[in-house]
Amino acid sequence: MIRARMKPPVLPKPVFLQLVRRKRGSQSQFSYAAYTAVGSLQGEAVDVQYATVDDLRRAKDSMNLTNQIAVVKLGRAPLLYKLSLLSELGFGGALLYIDPCDTPPGRHTSHQAFRVTLNPGGDAATGGTDSAGNLTSLLVQPISAFLAKTLLSSPPTGQGDSCVPLAMPSNAERKTITLTVGNQFFYRKIYNVVGYLKGKRNPDRYVLVGSRHDSDQGGGASAIMNQLIAALTEQTKRGWVPDRTTVFCSWGGSALGNIGSYEWGKDNSVVLQSSAVAYVSVNSPVRGTETLRATASPTLLQLTSDIQRRQLLSCIRGGNCPGPNVSSLQLPGDVSFFANQLAVPTMEFAFEQTKAEEATSFLSEAQFSAESPATLDPLFKFHETIAKLTAEAILRLVNDPVLPFYPLDIALDVQNKLKDKSVVSPPMLSSASALRDHAAFFQSETMRPANDPKERDPSHVRMLNDVLRDLEKSFIIPQTLPGVYRNLLYSLPGNTPQFSILRFSQESARYCNMASKEVKPNSADQEVLCHSAMNRSLTLILRAIQSAERLVCFGLDLFKNYPSDKK
Repeated sequence: MIRARMKPPVLPKPVFLQLVRRKRGSQSQFSYAAYTAVGSLQGEAVDVQYATVDDLRRAKDSMNLTNQIAVVKLGRAPLLYKLSLLSELGFGGALLYIDPCDTPPGRHTSHQAFRVTLNPGGDAATGGTDSAGNLTSLLVQPISAFLAKTLLSSPPTGQGDSCVPLAMPSNAERKTITLTVGNQFFYRKIYNVVGYLKGKRNPDRYVLVGSRHDSDQGGGASAIMNQLIAALTEQTKRGWVPDRTTVFCSWGGSALGNIGSYEWGKDNSVVLQSSAVAYVSVNSPVRGTETLRATASPTLLQLTSDIQRRQLLSCIRGGNCPGPNVSSLQLPGDVSFFANQLAVPTMEFAFEQTKAEEATSFLSEAQFSAESPATLDPLFKFHETIAKLTAEAILRLVNDPVLPFYPLDIALDVQNKLKDKSVVSPPMLSSASALRDHAAFFQSETMRPANDPKERDPSHVRMLNDVLRDLEKSFIIPQTLPGVYRNLLYSLPGNTPQFSILRFSQESARYCNMASKEVKPNSADQEVLCHSAMNRSLTLILRAIQSAERLVCFGLDLFKNYPSDKK
């Protein structure tokens, strides 16, 4: 049976949450940026659109940006990355809003309050805050699109296909405004609830299933988690015993930086790095009723696609039948620590209102008061679908003798991200090709026989699974830009697949030169340092590919002459 609050292997330590509120009362009534700087600033409102390098260059060419206030749209790039650019250019504050043209049809957010967090993860008190609890020198405040339109003197916008994005006209006079942020910082305890269903053959191999319990963004996550626990418990009463251990995690402190999951994962990182085989996320399962989105690391793409394909075949006529939609984009929520820090293969199913496009990516960073599950899905049919998909994934991950991981999918994903021949070197293409060849051979000559009961040897299968488990760890890099995953296998939304650090290195080289002229005019070597970012990124990618290839070759050598059970 499942025992709540017991260690999966180690009891998590109590975690303290540094909470940010503008005033007493319901948080859902106010717009705020958690962990922003506190103070008052007077400056001109500067339209920087999405704060891309080109947007910032246009703003810099038109005026002195020091201590000015940027009016920034969410979307297209991580918020933390944008704020780092604004800070380096000398801005003193930032007003964040969502352009009405970026919101899904039928959703009206022009007057709605929303919140953001500037905490990249974990207890901010140990992650670089100053004595006031600030994580940035900028005064940051979310505002409604209606207020942004007024500040920018933007002309009226249309609707639907005729929607005109908000922008300040070239002949408009900039408004001088005073921005005052008076957030108060204080501590509150948060709690994680962790329970497990112990496996029989491999009890020290964990499949993590995570959801949140302390946020209005959950979209029925707790209900689905409880149903999964009840269903699996019922199966154990009928004699079913899983191969691996299932660890159910209900996280606290999610809305202000995924604090519960981050601190628990950090406390147990040594065990999790060697024992966690997958993380199945139930972060926010029903945010709409139009599109079923499946997100997974390349390691689990095939399993995720197979599960979704079966759902499509069983879809009942009458509408709401989702189209195939599987990707390896950065996942928001508590899954972040496990995918980004530990390289645990991850997957998540969720219903959304519309399929996300490049312009609307990262809008999930804005936290609105969510509709209740009963209002969004009164019959709980969409919640039921997510529960079934998630349950099937869990059963495959805890039961399959050979983990349903496919190294060839990783190799193909790597090659797909190296299509831009203008920046990719021949050694990198050669290493990627070698990884593909060895991964295909490993998958056909080692994994396939191990799935045959006549060929199966427990110690053989265990070593094989350890190789599969560790393959994604080859793609963790030491450091990356704010808001961008350290795990190279996860990508950012875009028209063409590309390694995220490669995409931002191209931008950074251009931006770095612009910023250095603004704040470091006496640095003769700055231009060389700026353009070395691309070379560093290419070196990190090459090392990751070579590391993955060596691991696959090690697996082939390990099992080449391994004795078989056959007589």
